[in-house]
Amino acid sequence: MEPFAAVVPPDEMVRRAALDRHEQLTKPAGSLGRLEELGAWVAACQGQCPPLPLTRPRVVIFAGDHGIAARGVSAYPSEVTGQMVANFLAGGAAINVLAATAGAGVRVVDMSVSSETPAEVAKFKVRRGSGSIDTEDALTADEVRAALAAGRAVADEEVDSGADLLVAGDMGIGNTTPAAVLVAAVTGAEPVTVIGRGTGIDDAGWMRKAAAVRDALRRARRVRNDPVALLRTVAGADLAAVTGFLAQAAVRRTPVLLDGLIVGAAALIAEELAPGASAWWVAAHRSVEPAHTMVLEQLDLKPLLEMDMRLGEGSGAAAAIPLVSMAVRVLAEMATFADAGVTGPA
Repeated sequence: MEPFAAVVPPDEMVRRAALDRHEQLTKPAGSLGRLEELGAWVAACQGQCPPLPLTRPRVVIFAGDHGIAARGVSAYPSEVTGQMVANFLAGGAAINVLAATAGAGVRVVDMSVSSETPAEVAKFKVRRGSGSIDTEDALTADEVRAALAAGRAVADEEVDSGADLLVAGDMGIGNTTPAAVLVAAVTGAEPVTVIGRGTGIDDAGWMRKAAAVRDALRRARRVRNDPVALLRTVAGADLAAVTGFLAQAAVRRTPVLLDGLIVGAAALIAEELAPGASAWWVAAHRSVEPAHTMVLEQLDLKPLLEMDMRLGEGSGAAAAIPLVSMAVRVLAEMATFADAGVTGPA
């Protein structure tokens, strides 16, 4: 695989200028809390202060099936993945409603859905379903390279089309299992600490999931120091594509709102493949999945929202898009003390 280009960090001088500008706006210093930091981050990503308003936020959902779902680790059957892809395209899913409310477009990319999907969605498809990671590799060497390249290409397409804020979403029955394995492999956590309820599994399902994560983690630890091999062994085409997407977004100097566990697990690997990429990401929310908190700690990211969400699809990130827009517009449009003729602090 061709290495990712070096990541250039957001402009620190612009970030400081944005924070200095906040000192001049008609409010007590620091009174808008993290909105001030968020606006300064966008300004630094854009390389200008005040920042331009967001005009084309985009949500890209990477879909794929996972062989591990056959082990009974999800409350839903694998057929739901393809059905939900159709639902996304029809505009009937939660992410469609949330994105529309936030003024964001939605794109669906089939990486490894087991069923047929429309040609425009399946452009980058590498296989039908990923391998059952407790006993076999998720992908072949050629497939993991193709999936990473697909994520990179999609990021390039979106940035070249004018996207100024990106969100990666996910859809795949069973996908919290490979995500949990990735988190445990990267952080060194024990299997039992990374396993959540996913789609709402019962105790018996949780025990099956624990066994699957345990067995997959044994395989993952053998390749822990090779990020691409780790994706090949225990991830899947959808997770690999998200990894490439996140890394390339940073290379292209485009800010990203991270969603929950699935995207977070991919982000851990993206940071290894493109060091410094995490400076271009903000954690939109904290999922109730326990492994997601480990992701946030590993990447040193503080979530914007705490809404007890665990849907995926990019839903938590979409819910945070209006906060980013507010933060940008406050910095760009709010009057200064001098402009408004208001007496500033003594």
